[in-house]
Amino acid sequence: MEIGGSQLNAVQLAGAVRDRGHDVIVMSEPGPLVERVHKMGLRTIEISLHRRRPSPKVIQTMVRVVRDLGVDVVHGYEWPPIIEAFLGPALLQQVPVVGTVMSMSVAPFLPRTVPLMVGTELIRRAALEAGHQHVTLLEPPVDAEADTPLIDGGALRAKYGIGPKQIVIAMICRLVPELKLEGLLAACDSVGEMARSGRDVRLLIVGDGRARETVAAHAAQANATAGRNTVVMTGEILDPASAYAAADIIIGQGGSALRGMAFGKPLIVIGEDGFSELLTPQSLPTFLRQGWYGLGPGSLGAGASALRMALERLADSPSLRGDLGQFARNLVVERFSLRQAADRQEQMYLSALQDTVPAFARLADFVRSTAGLTGGKLQRGYQRWRGTAAIDDSNARDLIARILASHQTAPTTASAQQAPAKRK
Repeated sequence: MEIGGSQLNAVQLAGAVRDRGHDVIVMSEPGPLVERVHKMGLRTIEISLHRRRPSPKVIQTMVRVVRDLGVDVVHGYEWPPIIEAFLGPALLQQVPVVGTVMSMSVAPFLPRTVPLMVGTELIRRAALEAGHQHVTLLEPPVDAEADTPLIDGGALRAKYGIGPKQIVIAMICRLVPELKLEGLLAACDSVGEMARSGRDVRLLIVGDGRARETVAAHAAQANATAGRNTVVMTGEILDPASAYAAADIIIGQGGSALRGMAFGKPLIVIGEDGFSELLTPQSLPTFLRQGWYGLGPGSLGAGASALRMALERLADSPSLRGDLGQFARNLVVERFSLRQAADRQEQMYLSALQDTVPAFARLADFVRSTAGLTGGKLQRGYQRWRGTAAIDDSNARDLIARILASHQTAPTTASAQQAPAKRK
C-alpha cells in the first residue's frame, strides 16, 4: 500500500465499485494508502508486510473472511494475491476469483481459469496466447471528476520558491530501480542542461523509494551543472494532486502519466533503454497498443538528449503546451474515466459468478500453477545465489522487450474476450 499508480488505481476502483451498491473489503499490507482507504469508509483487514509469497497464513485469513462475511468474489491484484486466492477460496470453497495484473507481463504460473484484467492490449494478447481463457483489457483508470485543470497548484509552487513564469516539469512516481530509475536520471540530466543553456525551468521529483539516494546524487549533479537549484525533490506526498496542478509539463509512465493528462498537462512518456516520446495525436496509437511505456529509441532518438529535445519543444511554446494539454484531458475523459473502469470491473465480477469453473479444470490449474511456482522459486534462488535475480520478475526488461517485439504491427483496437454479464 505504498503510493504508486497501480495501488492508487486499486483503491479508487474499490471505492467506485462500492459506490455502485456493493460491499467491498480491502485486505492489504500496512502502508500510506491505508489511511486513504479508511477515509473512503471501506472496511480493511491487515496482513503482514513481512511474509512468504504466497503465504499460508494469508490463505487461511482469506478462507476465514470468505466464510464469516459471505464473500461472493475474491479479487487479487498481481500474482501473490491471485495465487493465494486460488489456493484458498477458489479451491477450498469454490468461490470465484478474478485477478488484475498491472505489471508489464503476466507470471507464467498464474492459473489459466482465473479471469484476468490487464493494462495493455499487448499484454492481453500475450496472456491469451499463453493459454489464459478470459483476459479483459482494463486500462489504468483516472478519476477525471476529481483530477481536473481547475485544481490550483499555486501553493506548492510558492512552497518551493517557484515563480509564476518558471516552467515546471514534474515526475511523480516511486523512486525505485524497476521501470522508473532510468527516466528519473535522464530527466535530471535534461533539465540541468536546459537550465544551463538559459531556460527558466524547474524539475519537481515527487515520491520516495529505494533509489532515492541515487536520484538525489544525480539531482545534485544537475543543480551543479545549472549553477542553481533546478531539480527539487519533495519526497512523498500522500495525494500529489497539487504537484500535478503545479506542473506545466509531465514526464511519466503508467497511471502517473494518465493522471497528469487528467490535469490537462502535456505529457512525455518515459521508458527504458533510452525511450521517451511526446504524446500527440500521431503517437497515441503506439501507447494505446503497448501502454504508457516504451523501450528503445523514440521518434527523436534515445537517452537524455532526445528527452531534452521534447522538453525544449514544449518549454518554448505555450500554445503547443495548451493544445497538447487539452488533447490529453479530452482523451482521459473519453477513454480512461474511473466510472467506465468500474463498470467493466463490475461486469467481470458478475461474469465470474455466472461462469462456473469445473472441478477438473481447477485441479489441472492447481497442478500446473504449483509446479510452475515451485520451479520459478528454485530458479530465482539460483539467480540470487549468482547475484543475477531481478527484484520484480514481472517487470524484468527482457520479458517486456519480448512482449513489445511480438506484436509490433498489431492493430490498436481492443475487445474484451469475456462476454459481459447482464447488470443485476
